[in-house]
Amino acid sequence: MIELRGLQKGFQVGEQVVQALDEVSLTISAGEYLAIMGPSGSGKSTLMNILGLLDQASAGEYLLDGVNVNQLNEAKRSQLRSEKIGFVFQSYHLVPRLTARENIELPMVLAGVPPRLRQQKLDELLEKLNLSERAQHRPSQLSGGQRQRVAIGRAIVMRPRMLLADEPTGNLDSTSGAAVTDLLESLNADGITLVLVTHDQALGARARRQINMFDGRLRAEPNG
Repeated sequence: MIELRGLQKGFQVGEQVVQALDEVSLTISAGEYLAIMGPSGSGKSTLMNILGLLDQASAGEYLLDGVNVNQLNEAKRSQLRSEKIGFVFQSYHLVPRLTARENIELPMVLAGVPPRLRQQKLDELLEKLNLSERAQHRPSQLSGGQRQRVAIGRAIVMRPRMLLADEPTGNLDSTSGAAVTDLLESLNADGITLVLVTHDQALGARARRQINMFDGRLRAEPNG
């Protein structure tokens, strides 16, 4: 599904260029459960942003389903992102004035999905997320675990092929974190490629493959 070849990414800091990614090469197969791990500043979030087409490498190639995304204009990259990639962030990024149902529905509205089709899909997804009874509540009326489930629902409502989760349990207590992790793993079991970015060793160890990063480079990958 994904092939990275010699990716580099530099940032200008004062008069110096800091290499956030340094010759990163990696293959991610469809349906994988992969954890990208490392300390702050290791380059893992930069790598996730590039995987999610939120940023571009300074050099190297990124092939997504055989397409070199570095050669696409922003409109085509945005279309590819909306069709194939879902995002889950530590801080949820929900729209405060919208209900849980409306937050999940938002990507379908933006994509022009007819209301009748939206309602059927939303009912099924809210049930799967165990949010049916909280569907009309706004984010401020939800617990942290419920907000993250809403964020996951929004990320998967368009049925992406890959889900990128950046510290998805970082703001949650252990019970809510375990429930969110179970949900993400169930989505992977249904066929979604799951890429988890975390510094939590216990969470990362649950993935079938782990990639460790340090100073923008990949370290040896343990066998999963």
